[in-house]
Amino acid sequence: MPMHNRPHPGEVLAAQLGQEGLGLTVVEAALKLGMSRPALSRVLNGHAAISTKLALALEANHVGTAELWLKMQMRYDLEHARARAS
Repeated sequence: MPMHNRPHPGEVLAAQLGQEGLGLTVVEAALKLGMSRPALSRVLNGHAAISTKLALALEANHVGTAELWLKMQMRYDLEHARARAS
C-alpha cells in the first residue's frame, strides 16, 4: 500500500544537512554542493525538486546516493500526481 502524505525530499535533506545531521547552515551546504543559497532553500522548503545535478552533488558529498534522492523525488511527484488525478 502506498504511503500517503510523503514528505518532500527537500524536508528529508534539510534534516540531514541541518542540526539533526551534519550541522551545516544553508549557506555552508550550498557552497559544498556548488549551488546558490536561494536555489538550495527552494529545495529544502519543498518549492523545487531535487534535480539530477543536485542528486549527484549530494552523492559526491557522501549524503546518500544519487539514486536514493531521485527515487525519493520520483515517488513524491508520482504520489502528488495521482492525488491530483483522482
